[in-house]
Amino acid sequence: MAESKDKPGTGRHANRISSILVTQPKPTNDVSPYFSIAEKYGIKVDFREFIDVQPVSYKDFRKEKVNILEHTAVIFTSRNAVDHFFRICQEAKLEMPAEMKYFCISEQTANYLQKYIVLRKRKLFVGQRTAVDLFEVIKKHKTEKFLYPCSDIRKDDIPEFMRANGFKFTEAVIYRTVASDLSDLSDVKYDCIAFFSPSGISSLFINFPNFEQNGTRIAAFGPTTAKAVIDAGLELDIEAPHPNAPSMTGAIEAYIRHHHSSDVGKEKNKSGKQNA
Repeated sequence: MAESKDKPGTGRHANRISSILVTQPKPTNDVSPYFSIAEKYGIKVDFREFIDVQPVSYKDFRKEKVNILEHTAVIFTSRNAVDHFFRICQEAKLEMPAEMKYFCISEQTANYLQKYIVLRKRKLFVGQRTAVDLFEVIKKHKTEKFLYPCSDIRKDDIPEFMRANGFKFTEAVIYRTVASDLSDLSDVKYDCIAFFSPSGISSLFINFPNFEQNGTRIAAFGPTTAKAVIDAGLELDIEAPHPNAPSMTGAIEAYIRHHHSSDVGKEKNKSGKQNA
């Protein structure tokens, strides 16, 4: 876990985290680890998307001159990509052939495919969590012609890997990401804000150009998000994934547990002195 130079109980870490803003949609079920953290530590957890996803129209997609059925494999890195890819297919009146292969960055994304296809009848290949994991899977399929449906703002890792390794590869922008209107948060303060993409950091400063971190802890998922935090002049307090916490919730809980235990220790010392 990456933390600031302040020691527990000093500087920006002096106060407990009592509120967290997660810059993602609210989970659709009640078993999210975020709810467990809220209940376990008595913390308020709110969810708010910092990025709006806007579809690329089928008319604009056609201008890219991408023939979906010329490809033998599709790479998915998010549920947004899955949704908008099949939206384009529906508008184009295309039915995916049974032999089409699907390469998903994670099990979560692969499971989401069930919304559109019957997984047991398809050729599905899944990475562990990151693009690097997926590369190891893709390397075994040199003869495929890959389609990468993505946003207008995306990481460079997949395109760079595909080109560097000589894969037949087409990139297709099927949705766009823009900053959400967060004006209603102007007077709301959180002890911790969790970010999941550089776009989220951009949205923060588009909405609040004069944002000052002060005592707010910043959490970031992934190296590119962490870099965006630092490049924006903010201090990074919680970074995921790391060996002891592969998820954002795990990293946040580890931070809370560490700093709350320090507070408990101080309270015990005070109590001991008073009793003496």
